[in-house]
Amino acid sequence: MQKKIKKVAPKQWAAKKVIAKKVVSKAKKSSWLAALAIGNVIGFIVVLIINYLAVSIPLGGMTTGALADLYPNLFVPAALTFAIWGLIYLLFLGFIIWQLVDFYKKQSTGITKKIWIWFLLSCVANVARMFARQYQYVILSVLIIIFFLITLMVVAQRIQLGKKLGSLGDKYLVQVPFSIYLWRLSVATIANITAVLVHYSWNMFGLTDIFRTILVIIVATLIALRSLKKTYNIIFALVVIRAFIGIIIKRVGVDPVYASSIIRTLGICIAVLTAGIGAKFEQWKKN
Repeated sequence: MQKKIKKVAPKQWAAKKVIAKKVVSKAKKSSWLAALAIGNVIGFIVVLIINYLAVSIPLGGMTTGALADLYPNLFVPAALTFAIWGLIYLLFLGFIIWQLVDFYKKQSTGITKKIWIWFLLSCVANVARMFARQYQYVILSVLIIIFFLITLMVVAQRIQLGKKLGSLGDKYLVQVPFSIYLWRLSVATIANITAVLVHYSWNMFGLTDIFRTILVIIVATLIALRSLKKTYNIIFALVVIRAFIGIIIKRVGVDPVYASSIIRTLGICIAVLTAGIGAKFEQWKKN
């Protein structure tokens, strides 16, 4: 008895081809995201190693504090302020673990896909900036830190930083680390640009050091207030307050009389930011 050959309509063949292409495309995309997730881990490990070597050897033969003293300016905070980087890297260890867990779990929130290649680029910028700073390529260091800041700003936009909190994992292992990272780097960028101006003796149209510093402090405060108004993110304000306290400690220990106007300005700005944080908490209670 002859078997009947089942004919497949052209439309069915076309549908099967489309499905097959989608499966292949999805597999390729998944492979790319898996490679990116692993790349993020490697990038973070390299950042930790280079930052450790910069302190322990140190790279370029000078410690971070000694480098800061080469470009003295009134916006530089006390050395203890830089300890926040340890907290930042500890938080990012949590992020690295979370993005791997999120990637491989069934109901993924797509953290790796959202952030895409930008975290890895920030790691590259972090390492490049460390070498440029330690070997005193001043202009290059500033250009790199600006690119570094841009990569974090892109990440902030892609994860809706301060606007969409998501699950507890996303909130504490994604939102919080990137909030502190972004805003600490914002302050560091201001400090680096100020150091370059000092290095090249640019007096900003004849303005005194004290007036320039007060101007920078006010600008940083306004940016922090805008962050409080536009998003649910209070971390920027807290990081700025911490930096301001560090500057007060530095100035009181070095030249309290000369920098008295700066210290007063910092005190007022801290009070304003604290009030802004309080107002934001009240807004949360009402909502």
